[in-house]
Formats: sequence, C-alpha cells, structure tokens
Amino acid sequence: MQSQWECFLQNLGVWEGSFTTFSPEGSLLEDIPSRLTLEGFDENQKAKLTLCRQGLNDLVLDFTPQTLGGVIFFDNGAFSQGPRQFSSAAQFGGELGLIHGNRRLRLVQLFDISNQLNKITLIREHLAGTSLEQRPQLQIEELLGEWQGEAVTIYPDLRPANTYPTKMQLQLDSTGKLLQTLNFGTQTITSTATIKGSQILFEQNPQNPVQVLLLPDGASATAPLKAQLGQPLFLEVGWLIEPTLRQRMIRSYNQKGEWVSLTLVTQRKIF
Repeated sequence: MQSQWECFLQNLGVWEGSFTTFSPEGSLLEDIPSRLTLEGFDENQKAKLTLCRQGLNDLVLDFTPQTLGGVIFFDNGAFSQGPRQFSSAAQFGGELGLIHGNRRLRLVQLFDISNQLNKITLIREHLAGTSLEQRPQLQIEELLGEWQGEAVTIYPDLRPANTYPTKMQLQLDSTGKLLQTLNFGTQTITSTATIKGSQILFEQNPQNPVQVLLLPDGASATAPLKAQLGQPLFLEVGWLIEPTLRQRMIRSYNQKGEWVSLTLVTQRKIF
C-alpha cells in the first residue's frame, strides 16, 4: 500500500479541460475552459497546484505530505474531498475524482443551505500534449447488462482497506423501469428506478429519491435530491471509460451524518 503522498503524486502534470456546471435536472448552466498545473519540488517532497479558469482569478495551493488536509487517495491517484460531518445547518457537498491514463474526470456535487441538491460540476481533463477522445453523453442502453469487478474501500482513519468482488446487473422491465441488482462481497441490494430522459430516479424512499444523472463523456452523478440527517446518504460518480470498462466512486455517510468510507469500484461488462 502506497502512502497518501505517493498516491497524490499520481496526479502530477498539466491538466487541460473544462468545468461544466449543470442544474440538478441536467440543464447546462456554464462551461468554463480550465488549465490545472500540479508540479513537484524538492524531489517531490513539496507540490504546488495552480488552477486557471477563464474569467476567474487563479487558485494557487501548496502541498506537503503533512498538509493534504481532508483529501483521501487510492493507489492509482483517484481521490475525494469533502466534509467529514454532514450538518443540516451548513452547506454540504463533495468532490470525487477518477483518473485513467492521460485523463481525469472529477465531479463536484453541492447542496444549498436547505440541503437540496443545487448544482453539479463535471470537470473533464487530459494531460497537455496528449490526444483526447471524449465520449458523448451517457445513455442508459450503454449500462444495461452484467458488470463484474472489484471494489476497494478505504476509511477516514486510514485503517487497512477492504477489497472484495462486485457485480452489477441492470435491465429494463416490460414497463420501461430500470431493475438494478448490486452485489458487494456477500451483500445483495435490489432496487427499481424510473427513467426520465437523462434522470434516473430511485424512489424506494418516495419522500427523498436518489437520482442518477447521465452526463457527457460517459459520466454519471448520483446523490439524494435532499440530504437529511437521520438517514444514511452517499455521493457517487460513475465513468464509462470504454464501452466495457466503468469506474465508480462512492463517498458514504451514516445516519449520524458522519463520513464513514470511500469506495472505488472497477468493473468490466460481461454481456
């Protein structure tokens, strides 16, 4: 297992892309070109991040192994940051970042002061000087079938990670509803959802449905439409990297609003 700093260094480079913001219903709000430079110094014992976005002031941050703060990383450089505690008295949200080859896909989901899902920002980046072939908006038909792979769960206190097999089956019934079966290790979860264009609504809790929003470049964003204390909640990003390769990252909170785990799922489509 690499150190958190070694995992962080997987993200070194000059990343060109854009910050694309959507409403919770999937309407495009803005699209801002970006260039993020993350460079190491002193034999990579220090690092500096410079984010340039068109029309906005530059953001400059310095990092050392002692100052990574609330960001937690997987071995391949994928990461997440956000509050350790959900509180109904403060704005809530989180960032989930995936990395594959010369590309990164990051997702920021923010809730307003009343804890309603407010906006979703999709950040698509590639290493400067490399070729880029983005995928179009994700379609539900691309996800149907059986997916198998592995999940790695890490924890805020950095105790040893858990690795276990996973399986996901997605199909449509005769009425057009989505049927989902998830297997995590020995646990099985089944659920149904209604498809409304790019929105997929899981309404097992009718007072607070969980939404999957299909986004450009094979991305998807999953979150409750309202964050509520007393109920477990999670934020998730999905990325269809290739037609038969998909990653998901899930940031989970318990019913007390405590951040309890971060899971990276890598699956391949079997049929």
